[in-house]
Amino acid sequence: MAEDTRLPLASPDPAADLVAQLRAAAPQMFSEGKIDFEKLRTALGESVDSGPERYGLNWAGKSEAFRNVQTPSVGTLLPMPEESVNWDSTENLIIEGDNLEVLKLLQKPYHGKVKMIYIDPPYNTGNDFVYHDDYRQGLEQYLRYSGQITEEGTKQSTNTDTSGRFHSNWLSMMYPRLFLARNLLREDGVIFVSIDDNEMHNLRMLMNEIFGEENFLGQISVVSNPKGRVLGEHFARSHDYLIVFSKSELEEELSVEKADDEIEEQYTEQDKLGSYRLLELRNTHRQFGRFNRKNLFFPLYVDSKTGSVSTEKSNEAIEIYPTWDDGFEGCWTWGKDKAKSDAAFLIGRLVGKRWKIYRKAYSKSRDGEKARKKLQTVWNDRVFHTEKGQAAFDELIPGRVFQSPKPVELIKTLIGLCGDRNAIVLDFFSGSGTTAQAVIEFNESDGGTRRFIISQLPEPTGNSEFPTITDITRERARRVITRLNKEGSKKSDRGFRAFKLSSSNFKIWNSEKTSDDPEKLAEQLKLYVDNVERKRTQQDVLYELILKSGLPLSSKVEKINVAGKPVWAISDNKYLILLEKQVTREMLRGMLALKPQQMLCLDTAFGGDDALKTNTVLEAKSQGVAFHTV
Repeated sequence: MAEDTRLPLASPDPAADLVAQLRAAAPQMFSEGKIDFEKLRTALGESVDSGPERYGLNWAGKSEAFRNVQTPSVGTLLPMPEESVNWDSTENLIIEGDNLEVLKLLQKPYHGKVKMIYIDPPYNTGNDFVYHDDYRQGLEQYLRYSGQITEEGTKQSTNTDTSGRFHSNWLSMMYPRLFLARNLLREDGVIFVSIDDNEMHNLRMLMNEIFGEENFLGQISVVSNPKGRVLGEHFARSHDYLIVFSKSELEEELSVEKADDEIEEQYTEQDKLGSYRLLELRNTHRQFGRFNRKNLFFPLYVDSKTGSVSTEKSNEAIEIYPTWDDGFEGCWTWGKDKAKSDAAFLIGRLVGKRWKIYRKAYSKSRDGEKARKKLQTVWNDRVFHTEKGQAAFDELIPGRVFQSPKPVELIKTLIGLCGDRNAIVLDFFSGSGTTAQAVIEFNESDGGTRRFIISQLPEPTGNSEFPTITDITRERARRVITRLNKEGSKKSDRGFRAFKLSSSNFKIWNSEKTSDDPEKLAEQLKLYVDNVERKRTQQDVLYELILKSGLPLSSKVEKINVAGKPVWAISDNKYLILLEKQVTREMLRGMLALKPQQMLCLDTAFGGDDALKTNTVLEAKSQGVAFHTV
């Protein structure tokens, strides 16, 4: 029998991946193929908290929420070129669908690749929100909700205070999404979550559990309504929050570029390298000093005539230690090696009767990057007000078809904090598409190549022009692009690929619906002889295989000719996909001759010719090519 080369059609199982990692790291913890918890507990010793009482967050439904994480998706994302802009060249993605299923499908191609996540989830006000999170039939419920199948009785998760579980329901909705989102972040990735008072405390604890309390970066108060919401009880609430976590410890602090007027005001000194300002080299925080930073306590020597600084003692030089006026022994912000190698950027100045040492901080780095600054934790600039977000949206799409979108400048500020001009930015509660607009416009302003992936549930709007929120999302992006095209030369990616969540293009056997009657079973089996759904196109199938092969949905695709048949070539022939219903040795060898990294074709295309399939597997292995069927 030919070797099983079939490509898995379900999304990755996080639990299976974790078990595989544990097996690789500690095989002695397994007994008869399963984890032996007694061995694991013994090996971990005091690291295991086995007491009956422990600190943590718990709620009704938490176990089922975790099962939602562990249940793979068998769906796919269907391409929508007619709804897209610049399909062939863009790397931006707008996805219509339940974000839980979408996040599962993104696990393989985007694992560890996203620099920044911003989400504005539904606030828990006691009103209904629609998320159908039944781990046993999540995709099927979504297909009913979105009208892709016609069965009645769509079950919707609701969130009402009369249920007695409105906090629990909200947490059960958020938990699996945040868990899967973390997997998509790079090691230096950051997530920002907008929230109000109702769930701020629960969200913080939930994120502590998922991201680790040590990776909490800050809680920002954003003044969104300076007049206050007068309908609020007891207080006229004027702000919301941003909760910020990283995936792991960051090497570089979050900061934004300084504005031109700030630079002009602050960087008043000038030399051949440009404008600069002087910052004291001594650490100005007394929690750091000789007592805990001994390696940063050492003498520097200043030439009293020129102000030049050296780490080497000389007869004319003045010895300077990082000592405070009251005698407290502080420390330098540079180590001795750096002070020696970069001594040209140090200068001594006589301040009153004491010599101080300063370092030159330039307005631009050696590679042209502008000086940056930390932001405070209260943001009260007018650009962050809700009315600004509404005005920016109404300018593009008049008529108030969407209420209270987030301000574009808020998302731009978050993008700027992350610094990376080539970042992937993810928003899986994208609403009207503010994040898409922010990424496109930010790239225009600084020449960046950031890409966005945004996802939105097709919630009905009651508006005939824009029947769902996703229709608004796509149209907003189109109008931003149209406006930029009218304004002048193209500086960035002005496009997006649209996709929508649906069932797999392949008929997936459902053992629960298998008939016990031999004749009915035979009829069912006939339907699976050709395992591709009838109404799906080759492009539909192609993008499912791209997705489930772990390739990005923005991959460049080209149709080439091999042995007289069309073959889909991805990323300069690195990946070849043949979707013909019958294959020949000439086709397969022609594909191998192009020296791809991976080849895929339909399993049914072999027509039961196990010899041809086996020989193809062997030839592919001998040439270092991964060969899969589906």
